Amino acid sequence: MGKKKKSELDKQKERFINGALKNGIAKDVANFVFTKIEPFAQYGFNKSHAAAYALIAYQTAYLKTYHKEDFIAATMSTELTNTSKLREFVEELKKLNIEIIKPSINECFSDFRAIEGKLYYGLGAIKNVGYEAISNIITEREKNGKFKSFTNFINRVNAKDVNKLQLEGLTKSGVFDEFDKDRNKILTSIPKIIQKIKNINDDKENKQTNLFDNQNFNQEGFEFLATVPWKQKELLSEEFKSLGFYLTNHPLSEFNEIFEQLNICSFNQFYNSKDKEGLVAGTIMSIQEKKSAKGTPYAIIKFSDKQAEFELFLFAESLISNREKLKESESFVLTLHKENTKEENLKKRINIKKILSLDDVLNKPYSKVTIELKIDCDLAEIKNLLSNKGETQINLVIKDKNKQAYYSLQENRKFDLNHLKALKAKKYVEKITV
Repeated sequence: MGKKKKSELDKQKERFINGALKNGIAKDVANFVFTKIEPFAQYGFNKSHAAAYALIAYQTAYLKTYHKEDFIAATMSTELTNTSKLREFVEELKKLNIEIIKPSINECFSDFRAIEGKLYYGLGAIKNVGYEAISNIITEREKNGKFKSFTNFINRVNAKDVNKLQLEGLTKSGVFDEFDKDRNKILTSIPKIIQKIKNINDDKENKQTNLFDNQNFNQEGFEFLATVPWKQKELLSEEFKSLGFYLTNHPLSEFNEIFEQLNICSFNQFYNSKDKEGLVAGTIMSIQEKKSAKGTPYAIIKFSDKQAEFELFLFAESLISNREKLKESESFVLTLHKENTKEENLKKRINIKKILSLDDVLNKPYSKVTIELKIDCDLAEIKNLLSNKGETQINLVIKDKNKQAYYSLQENRKFDLNHLKALKAKKYVEKITV
């Protein structure tokens, strides 16, 4: 019964009844008792166990209802190393409209904290950042005040509490943004930073001070190695590596206008619409590749857009042809097909009909573009922007009060995302239809 094996329990029935008869219990009574035992070979537990579960369920429901920030902060602190669980909690926080304070060396703590209705991200949850090490750094901050600059941080931390992987994790997650938003500059300089911290610690242990060096260091600050700042995509990609999800922004945010032009909507919009087919953009959060009973490969992919996360199946043919592209933090445009059900409560089945890299979609030349212009437009500037021959048919509409003039360029021109952005920035451009 304890193993929940009904076949084994059935074998014991005759033995049970014979034993009952030997002890003076009637056969019909023994049979009745055994019928009460049998269901437990499927699933069951005693009343005391059920009562304990019910009490815990009541307590957690009460806490989540009336003290939700503290409850979620405490729960997240028990899952510091479980990225998938933390991601679920972050999604829940967004649904509950609870503000999340992004990782900060001066504002956050080693675990998750709820303060005045806001949730402060736990620095101990950042990948490769040891809980004990970050706790020591937070203790230094609480004892001697906030870190005033990155130089001040270097001067005060213990060399035992920082190593290459820890500083990489902290930097990628943005904990030093209040000192310098160029995360790549800090990341590239980490070997030099560690050596500087070690030198300062050695001097303190040996009770040695170099008066002139220390004065110059405090006044001029740390000399970082020269680098090129990350673009938004790189910054978010590295942040994803350190946290396991997007916190400060989403990779799709910068393409809002483009998505409108291309009729690309969010997953929830498509799911709740009456359309059977539509375009949806998503960034891969996780991917699990499996095999069916017949040995055919398929993948369960968790995507995210600006509104929510959603999970879809990708089957053999599409999986095999796109396997090299399917990586975490990469963005795609999905052509989805929806099978509507007659009953509202049943979940709609959605299949991926086609999957394309977002970069491929954005850089793909448009077949036809119509540009609506004001009467004071700069035609010479437009001519210069559209000077290269290409595959796109260009139509111009010039508006003047109640009149409109239509023009079509004789030759097709090159027109991609960069041209679209450049023209939309012009004040005399009213609308672009692709």
